[in-house]
Amino acid sequence: MEKSADRPNKKKVVAVVGGGLVGALNACFFAKRGFDVEVFETREDIRQAKIVKGRSINLALSHRGRQSLKHVGMEEKIVSQGIPMNARMIHSRNGKQSPIPYGKKGQYILSVDRANLNKELLTEAETYPNTKLNFDHKLQDWSAETGLMTFVRSDGSKEQIKADLIVGCDGAFSAIRKQFLRRSRFNYSQTYIPHGYMELTMPPINGEFAMKPNYLHIWPRNTFMMIALPNLDKTFTCTLFMPFDEFEKITTGDEVIEFFQKYFPDTIPLLGVDALKKDYFRLPAQAMVSVKCSPYHIGDKCVLMGDAAHAVVPFYGQGMNAGFEDCIVFDEIMDQLNEDFSAVLHEYTRVRVPDDHAIADLAMYNYIEMRAHVNSKWFLFRKYVDNFLHFLMPKKIIPLYTMVTFTRTRYHQAVERWHWQNKVINRGLLLCATGAVLGGSYMLMKNPPDINKLSIPAEKIWSRLVAFGTS
Repeated sequence: MEKSADRPNKKKVVAVVGGGLVGALNACFFAKRGFDVEVFETREDIRQAKIVKGRSINLALSHRGRQSLKHVGMEEKIVSQGIPMNARMIHSRNGKQSPIPYGKKGQYILSVDRANLNKELLTEAETYPNTKLNFDHKLQDWSAETGLMTFVRSDGSKEQIKADLIVGCDGAFSAIRKQFLRRSRFNYSQTYIPHGYMELTMPPINGEFAMKPNYLHIWPRNTFMMIALPNLDKTFTCTLFMPFDEFEKITTGDEVIEFFQKYFPDTIPLLGVDALKKDYFRLPAQAMVSVKCSPYHIGDKCVLMGDAAHAVVPFYGQGMNAGFEDCIVFDEIMDQLNEDFSAVLHEYTRVRVPDDHAIADLAMYNYIEMRAHVNSKWFLFRKYVDNFLHFLMPKKIIPLYTMVTFTRTRYHQAVERWHWQNKVINRGLLLCATGAVLGGSYMLMKNPPDINKLSIPAEKIWSRLVAFGTS
């Protein structure tokens, strides 16, 4: 049946395809504006499901996501259910732990549970009388010209609805986006990185966290890494990111323990030998994909948001935050252009595409930083330099991570500014180093040392080196 024909009012109908994080939040945004909102989700209602299917990588909620939640009155509730992480905690192979703060004192990101957040957003969307949630509805077909959509249910029955606006929030493998691919001048690319991920659980010890909870723990090992995020039940979700061919080399429980003993020895007593052997083979390593496309809209009838528009790898902690920011950016443009869909959708694509492409690239870059650069003394030195300059000139020099995570600076502008700052700071450091060398040389020339006084210690040093080499 075609539901919209029976509506007694003339309010516009917005169909949100996908009841995940971005879809549920979008439903709140549109319902708050007074539209009739229909949410369609292929899966069953996760609030009643015994087993929640889908990804379970922990989420890091930061400023962009919080501002979007705040707009629909959800920030305080979600923040209260998260765990603050003030810094990265770097674990070296010898067991040494070194914190690297994310920003200034008081700045932190939040570890939040994906499934719980999704449930809370669905429940909030349902509080609006003009919103209806439709589960077990798989999109079969839709028309960009008429807005007519056909859904099929698990029992084989079909249902149709005519919408004034279709919002595709149905993930990286979007069914809505398939229609875009049939149209000319639609750019699309997807890239699978050669690394996969595997999740392991670190249980509490005597009812308490096994490690310090207010950190994002990282074990960087150059070509691969493991991270751990805290959960409210005092567990840690550990995620091992590694090339697929490395995963495939490990085929037995003993090889798992041997691998962890070599690269992550401090985690073995915390994870447990038996649990580690079992969890490692519970599921195969999962793939990660990065998706870019443009434009994000078709006429005045359809728009893509979240992973359907820009799936990113998880290494900057911005996938959800970028998706949530899509919602608030769209809402802000709706204000600017008086809810004129034909103008709003075009402007949304113009504004959002360069930003989402920028965060996709940054997420790829940050994987290298997390698994390799954090071991570099130069990286740590530059971190301190950047933070020191930010302290002295907070409006002139802003670290990239601060711009991305603790502000709503547009992603592509943050990248441009980062490149400019790097050029200026590196030139400044080069000038300082050159000045120090020239100054030292001048002092040596002006006050040359007594060679005779230097020769004795030099001879002693040489004798000791020879003795050391022959010992």
